[in-house]
Amino acid sequence: MRKIVLTVILAISIVSLASAQDYNNGVGLRGGTNWGLTIKHFVSDNAAFEGILYAYGNGLNVTGLYEVHNQAFDVDRLRWYYGFGAHLGNYSSDNVSNFVLGVDGVLGIEYSFTEAPISIGLDWNPYINLVGNTDFLPNSGALSIRYIF
Repeated sequence: MRKIVLTVILAISIVSLASAQDYNNGVGLRGGTNWGLTIKHFVSDNAAFEGILYAYGNGLNVTGLYEVHNQAFDVDRLRWYYGFGAHLGNYSSDNVSNFVLGVDGVLGIEYSFTEAPISIGLDWNPYINLVGNTDFLPNSGALSIRYIF
């Protein structure tokens, strides 16, 4: 009997922790200054890792971000977030291949719907290339739509 009670308490605790955030994983599309794919995975109630794969010029770029999420404007399922990360990529310009490596920041807002397993987010993602084309690009941002589960 004691094992059953402990099992029920453990199950309720796990369900309570899992439902403290709006979702655990999200996969979707990202469009804005660059178009691509996005995947987000929450590692705690307010921390997530996001991976972005997008076309850049005539090449590809991969970005990894660590994000801290907080409730926005006392609206259920609306969160603002900030974070940092890094990117690497390769693109060609004038038949010359260019490797880039740099650091990223992110500031955004996201809403996850209760009626459908979808979230929509808008972010600003300034970054600087430290290797390759050493530019600071402050005007990068996108709208993301994810299937959440």
